[in-house]
Amino acid sequence: MKHFIQIIKNFYKGIVKGLILVVTLAIMVYIFPREAKFKYEFYKGKPWMHTDLIAETNTPIYKTDSELTGEKDSILKDFKPYFSYDSSVYIRELSKMKYSFNSTWDSYIEKKYKMSEATTGRDRLKAKLKKTRSEYLSYLDNVIRFIYKKGIIETNELIKNGEGSIPLYILRGNLAEESASSELFTQKKAYEYAFLQIENFNPKNSSENKQAFEFFKQMNIGNFLEPNLFYDKEMSEREKQTLIDDISLTAGMVQAGERIISRGEVVTADKYRILESLKKEYEASSGTSFNHMMIIFGQIIIVGSMLAILYLFLFHFRKEIFLNNAHTFFILLLLTIFVLIIRLAASSQDISVYFIPLVIVPIIIRTFFDSRLALFIHMVLIMIVGFIVPNSFEFIFLSFNVGVVAIFTMTNVYRRWVLFLTAIFVTLSYSILYLGLGVIQEGNLQNINWLNFAWFAGNGMLVLLSYPLIFIFEKTFGFLSDATLMELADTNQPLLRDLAEKAPGTFQHSLQVANLSEEACRVVGGNPMLVRTGALYHDIGKMMDPLYFVENQTSGFNPHDNLNFEDSAAIIIGHVTKGVEIAGKNKLPQPLIDFILTHHGTSKVQYFYRSFIKSYPEEIVDDIKFSYPGPKPSTIEMAVLMMADSVEAASRSLKSIDADKINSLVEKIITFQLEEGQFNETPITLVDITRIKKIFKLRLTNIYHARIEYPDKPGD
Repeated sequence: MKHFIQIIKNFYKGIVKGLILVVTLAIMVYIFPREAKFKYEFYKGKPWMHTDLIAETNTPIYKTDSELTGEKDSILKDFKPYFSYDSSVYIRELSKMKYSFNSTWDSYIEKKYKMSEATTGRDRLKAKLKKTRSEYLSYLDNVIRFIYKKGIIETNELIKNGEGSIPLYILRGNLAEESASSELFTQKKAYEYAFLQIENFNPKNSSENKQAFEFFKQMNIGNFLEPNLFYDKEMSEREKQTLIDDISLTAGMVQAGERIISRGEVVTADKYRILESLKKEYEASSGTSFNHMMIIFGQIIIVGSMLAILYLFLFHFRKEIFLNNAHTFFILLLLTIFVLIIRLAASSQDISVYFIPLVIVPIIIRTFFDSRLALFIHMVLIMIVGFIVPNSFEFIFLSFNVGVVAIFTMTNVYRRWVLFLTAIFVTLSYSILYLGLGVIQEGNLQNINWLNFAWFAGNGMLVLLSYPLIFIFEKTFGFLSDATLMELADTNQPLLRDLAEKAPGTFQHSLQVANLSEEACRVVGGNPMLVRTGALYHDIGKMMDPLYFVENQTSGFNPHDNLNFEDSAAIIIGHVTKGVEIAGKNKLPQPLIDFILTHHGTSKVQYFYRSFIKSYPEEIVDDIKFSYPGPKPSTIEMAVLMMADSVEAASRSLKSIDADKINSLVEKIITFQLEEGQFNETPITLVDITRIKKIFKLRLTNIYHARIEYPDKPGD
């Protein structure tokens, strides 16, 4: 048991890496469709490149999407919507009308009495008006009853204030009565009709015409005219679906043994429809449990091989990422998320796969790592999803080229406008390439699916989601984007301003190292922004004891003169650990702290080490006391910073400056670091180092030709 636990401890990182791979493989295979893939590739307008195809069974010929859409539109064009008749509206509004009638009637009588009759004639006036009350009420009741019997239809997207006329059904109980919207009242028409009837009202006593009109006007009959015919969405949608379901999906049959297409024959529109039907039937018929198991087995091989290739690429060319399980997990998580999104889009009838912005993946990878890795991962992604989407060659062709364009345009990720430019280029690339494919396949512009251009525009807009996603992943996984590096590299940052105030010589040294490192990284393919920011912070530990470092000594006093060699070495070496402490308190990201830890590797403080040997030749030297704790650099950026830091610091001790001395100094220092094995854990090559030397020699010569000479004093 102890042996087993020890094995797990020893191979913990490898086991975790393997589990990440297995889980990713399982999820992706689960996401994959279970239908078998049709083994023939074919495109409209191109020759059939396979052997003669003979139908093995009777196969229906399915209608194209455009045909089905046309039939559906034709059916729905003549569809008659359903409206439900609500009898309770009339009862409710009639009750409201009678209540209003009574109150209005009493008020009207009182008002009329005061205006036209003496007090002695009040009873006679009331008696006269009372006789006509039932006549008025009966007439008003008949008008409202007629309106509600005919029906007041609600206005909606189908009925727009009575404009035009559409056929419809009125549901009265269980009976559907066919009608037309023009035969019904809207609220506006109902009011106009009621007002007209009031104007034409002829009471038995014709002298009361004016009086009756005034009374009805006060009633405001429009208050009692509410819709009683309502759109029945549930019934209408159910009937629509019934009509759609009755549409035949097929338009003929291919008989078993019939030759479908011969080798070299051009795939015409009719042949293309038959081949698509055959493909659909083939993929749908692979439904036995044995077939499913074999399909899953094949998918495991395909997906597993792509993930294995990705692991091999990381192992051979990006080992620092491969050894970091968090980075490996992030890459596989990103792939899995977008495979899932593509799977959902491919199975949806409403969303095109071209709406999904796959270029977000290389954009994010390019932001946190480098362009080559972004391109490789993009290729792996589109190869995997190519087995999910229809017309896989077309999809892979478009996605690959658009991904390359996106990577090329993302040269300065820290500039916000670059992503907007990338989104525009993504849309244009998709549109231009698809137009070319469409012309080849269709032979004309009329048959191209122009709706795809809208999907391409949406794809470009969704590319802008990269910004919030970059921020989320940056905080979650501890990455550093170029935008964050640009912010941290601002010399107005409080920590850098503190360094400039307490250790101005170190600050100037850091600026020069940053410039040298940035130029070198541009040549060897590192991250210039990362190494520049790391260089600005690599010596912040010197703020604690600035006068112990030569670049900050301006008065001629050297505090090392009062210390023994071991104590002096301890102070010089201590600026690394103090720098890490300062960085931690100021919450600098871990990648920048790594530069502080590794910028001297495991090298020795040579000045004090050699001085100790020279002064005490008979004593045994404790190398640990004169050596930096490390670790050694593990990335190209760390290696470049170590070289730049050493040559820049050493160049300050030159008493006279010329090109030969600079060249000799650069060669001597970097060769010594190579011999010490300081770069053994980095992917840097001898060719890279040669290029770095050339950059350093050129830059240092330009920098120091007019520089004030420093005395030969101990540095770091």
